[in-house]
Amino acid sequence: MARAPVCPFSPPPALRGLQAQAPLAKVRLWDGRTAWLVTRQADQRALLGDPRISRDTERPGYPHASVAARERGTVGRTFIGMDDPEHTRLRRMVTGRFAIKRVEAQRPAIQRIVDGLIDRMLAGPKPVDLVQAFALPVPSLVICELLGVPYADHDFFQANSRVLVNRESSAEAAREANGKLLVYLDRLIAEKLADPADDLLSELATGHVKTGELSRREAAVMGVLLLLAGHETTANMIALGTLTLLEHPDQLAALRDADDPKLIAGAVEELLRYLSIIHSGLRRVALADIEIGQQTIRAGDGVVMAIDAGNRDEQAFADPERLDLQRDAGGHMAFGFGVHQCLGQPLARVELQVVYGTLYRRIPSLRLATDLEHVPFKHDGAIYGVYELPVTW
Repeated sequence: MARAPVCPFSPPPALRGLQAQAPLAKVRLWDGRTAWLVTRQADQRALLGDPRISRDTERPGYPHASVAARERGTVGRTFIGMDDPEHTRLRRMVTGRFAIKRVEAQRPAIQRIVDGLIDRMLAGPKPVDLVQAFALPVPSLVICELLGVPYADHDFFQANSRVLVNRESSAEAAREANGKLLVYLDRLIAEKLADPADDLLSELATGHVKTGELSRREAAVMGVLLLLAGHETTANMIALGTLTLLEHPDQLAALRDADDPKLIAGAVEELLRYLSIIHSGLRRVALADIEIGQQTIRAGDGVVMAIDAGNRDEQAFADPERLDLQRDAGGHMAFGFGVHQCLGQPLARVELQVVYGTLYRRIPSLRLATDLEHVPFKHDGAIYGVYELPVTW
């Protein structure tokens, strides 16, 4: 469904129309199959918390988002594409580094990264592409440090990640990109086995591969997931959130002048709600017949939770089309809901809080260096954002 050109921050009009007229509707997918599209937040929460709904990407009827997404699952399935108990068993191997207390301890290091990149921008020529100069390096540097991946290799893994998150990538291109990343991570796991350090890949290698609990390939598959998710999502939120604020100068001014960490944290939650960059929906398949919203989802039916519509649901949020950084947006579903909600959300929150609390204060005259209509949006991406964001000051 296409977004309206004049409203690039809003869900597609057709999606909002379904939310009003048919909150649970059968839709046609890219591969010709049909699935249920769920647009009301209450229905989404009910289904995501229902054990009769499966995340198993290998089950018949699972509604893959694209040929590239389907290909990723065939090359190496991760715990996010599994059900319990296997999902929980594997997820627990990596949760420690994403615990709130451990992530909070990284805040000073993240602040140094942000300040250093801003220093470099201020010392360089103008205008600058905020995506390449700032939005992409921030989370890439952070996740590389956490995983134990050399940041010097960022061009390699970012280029292959772009292929995997592009909904228009061919099966061959996705297979090749995934294969390259798996070979790369497998080599890193081997290095960590021989010479472990204080990082997550070393923990996987020495704590789970060495014991036989994981194969090297399984650890590499997990590493690809964490590396890709750790920089793609946050990078897009930094750039798209900045563009959104530049288009809402009153909200930007309030955030720029804020010195209350709670207000900045609340602003992050509202931007997550308002933008909902996971715009291909959360995908599941029914294990049994489910009665919901006067409809019957049959066993084997694919189900797509349109969280961008759910986060703009007037039954969940008052005046949902308005960006209001002072609203309580705590009920949003940008990180999902239930047992599969995003593992890295504590880290993403801290990164965004540091970025949104620093960038506009240090560059108060930040502004677009082009017209909004010339900004290239990622309509073809599994994660919504912008390819470039020319800014000046």
